[in-house]
Amino acid sequence: MKDRNLKITVGIISVILFVSLLVKLTKIPGGLILSGLILGGIFIVGILIISFILMFILKNFLKNLSHSTIYFMAISVGFIAFHYYLHSPTLKIVVPDGYIGKVNLVLSNVDKNILTLDSNAIGYINKGTFNKTYSPPNVFTASGQKINNQCVGFNRPTFFGLSKFCCVDGKEIKSLSFEIVPVDKKGQKQYYSKDFAGKVDTSKLYRDE
Repeated sequence: MKDRNLKITVGIISVILFVSLLVKLTKIPGGLILSGLILGGIFIVGILIISFILMFILKNFLKNLSHSTIYFMAISVGFIAFHYYLHSPTLKIVVPDGYIGKVNLVLSNVDKNILTLDSNAIGYINKGTFNKTYSPPNVFTASGQKINNQCVGFNRPTFFGLSKFCCVDGKEIKSLSFEIVPVDKKGQKQYYSKDFAGKVDTSKLYRDE
């Protein structure tokens, strides 16, 4: 492919990736007083600057390509990597039939997430899932009914709330949580409060190695 055609192609790809990143950043949680969009914008600026530096380094190896083509290629790779970093898995959660109340997904040492919840609506997820998950899950009853419309999250960008309890058998319990509300309370947070600490399988709690 000629340099001009390649430049146009990777240029279009980089623009599409940039716009899709901005859209995604409006939906992710922030930190402290900064929104996800502002924090993500800082990372994007960093990608642009690093790609500019890499452009001159890579030019020594890609002599047939123009600086602008190499630059678009570098930022495209950077944007793809950032997309991957921001990816939140959509969990499939199964709750007991008729359950109403708070759901807790406990940070655990399990290799495979346990998303079919017990009678107390407690599940167990690994550290990777715990750190990456913020988007709404798909929730089903044990009999197979989808009840997403009865699920109420913490807020718009971060569906899951973060809970911490200390301590059970000397271990801190961390969990991601949301509520399942009655049909006549759809979309209305009920602030269910339930002490589930004594019902957690402590053998599964996450331990720093």
